[in-house]
Amino acid sequence: MLTILGFTMIATFLVLIMLKKMSPIAALVLIPALFCVFVGKGAKLGDYVIDGVTSLAPTAAMLMFAIVYFGVMIDVGLFDPIVKGILKFCKADPLRIVVGTALLAAIVSLDGDGSTTFMITVSAMYPLYKRLKMSLVVMTGVAAMANGVMNTLPWGGPTARAATALKLDASDIFVPMIPALAAGLAFVIALAYVLGRRERKRLGVLTLEEALVEEKERETETVLVGVGAGAGAAAGAGSGKSAVRDGGTVAGTGTVAGAGAGTGAEADRPEEDDGFQGLDPHRETLRPKLYWFNALLTVVLLTSMIMEWLPIPVLFLLGAALALTVNFPQMPAQRARLAAHAENVLNVSGMVFAAAVFTGVLQGTGMVDHMATWLVGNIPDGMGPHMALVTGVLSIPLTYFMSNDGFYFGILPVLAEAGQAHGVSSLEIARASIVGQPLHMSSPLVPAVYVLVGMAKVEFGDHTRFVVKWAALTSLVVLGAGILFGII
Repeated sequence: MLTILGFTMIATFLVLIMLKKMSPIAALVLIPALFCVFVGKGAKLGDYVIDGVTSLAPTAAMLMFAIVYFGVMIDVGLFDPIVKGILKFCKADPLRIVVGTALLAAIVSLDGDGSTTFMITVSAMYPLYKRLKMSLVVMTGVAAMANGVMNTLPWGGPTARAATALKLDASDIFVPMIPALAAGLAFVIALAYVLGRRERKRLGVLTLEEALVEEKERETETVLVGVGAGAGAAAGAGSGKSAVRDGGTVAGTGTVAGAGAGTGAEADRPEEDDGFQGLDPHRETLRPKLYWFNALLTVVLLTSMIMEWLPIPVLFLLGAALALTVNFPQMPAQRARLAAHAENVLNVSGMVFAAAVFTGVLQGTGMVDHMATWLVGNIPDGMGPHMALVTGVLSIPLTYFMSNDGFYFGILPVLAEAGQAHGVSSLEIARASIVGQPLHMSSPLVPAVYVLVGMAKVEFGDHTRFVVKWAALTSLVVLGAGILFGII
């Protein structure tokens, strides 16, 4: 009974948000509360919610201060060189922009934190998508899949969890999987190319050619830009208009300079400054004299995360406080930066605590345990010698419908034990268990996905409808490559 109710609760949640009948935050709270009553444990709802909130509170704190920290770093221009390089490659071509989104998300994902990846990627690419009227779900979908493949890095989480659960060395799991993961990343880039061609065709070649011809002309460009900051950049608070040149008008309207609440101001800049700049190169929050300090601070922070010198929430709390104090020593300026990022902080932390209700009820009522037991128990005996393949296939839906902790510490040991009984090594099981991450990163139980859709101003249901099929296919590509190369 609990198995049926568990699957029904998850299906109800997904259907309602994809049909836009409920907002994600309302669905995450009300649907599990209702099913908790159906299970007959309504009296314990408070305990389940408190347990869920307690378990996710460190994650919420980490995201809150990570948003502030990386928001400030975007404000002061730390990532402008990376963004500028990607944007020079992208120009005004929708195909290049989508491929550039995948490349930027993959590069930034090297730090192992999904929220960081999405903040930087959306901040850089959102103005381009808006100006050229490109599909924003293409941006969120490609970024999520690229980050999902890279999330398998040993310091990203899943690989470390698999190693801990099965008492293995993380490098023994990850290093042999590199060819398969590279195939997965290549597939994401190829998919980005196909989606980019589709966007180019939809937007019309004439508009694209005009934009590209105009970009080659050495004429003065007048653009309306927001004077405020860039990190809320992705959220696109500043209102922008089409870039106007003497020779014509660049297609599309939308935010030009990213976020910033300030008033509009005209800025003349030469053609060399790249008319398709994602972040306003003249924003008042830039701190070029402090560039190397901010770069060093970020390197130290990321190194501390990887080496686990302090808990991640504590590191980001300290980092955010130090970044604000050094870059904006005046109190009004600090308040302005906090206010600029307050909307993103509130949206993400609210989603995290709402997700705590969902996970708390799933785990507290025992639904997730019954679902997992049912799935494992229904594996045919003849599949025993192929438990690595079974694990890989199961990891795709299971890591989407439950947290990584629940899967790697609850389900994976059972799968590994079943595999060992048929001569399948724990290492093969562990490697297969990480192939579901491209889909996992779009799970409603992953806090970072709310950073992505919130900053991109995309409905979570729209993102889910678009990304699930492609992300599942990416996971299958990784699994297939692992089998083909003899890794799994």
